[in-house]
Amino acid sequence: MSRRFRMLFGGGGMIIFVFSYAMIAMALADSRPVQQANLAIQVLCYAVLGLAWVLPVMPMILWMEGGRRRRKA
Repeated sequence: MSRRFRMLFGGGGMIIFVFSYAMIAMALADSRPVQQANLAIQVLCYAVLGLAWVLPVMPMILWMEGGRRRRKA
């Protein structure tokens, strides 16, 4: 598979994933348990929801770059 196709497919997939994730994260952040929690829990929840999208996207970024990185021997 060419690099150009991987970048096109991966970029489109990431846009769709991040948009979907943002909608779910907004719904969770606006839920009653989060809104009624104390300030420390709210900050923790917002930080986790704001950064959790990175973990599922990292394998796609590595794939777009051409696969797994080679280890130096």
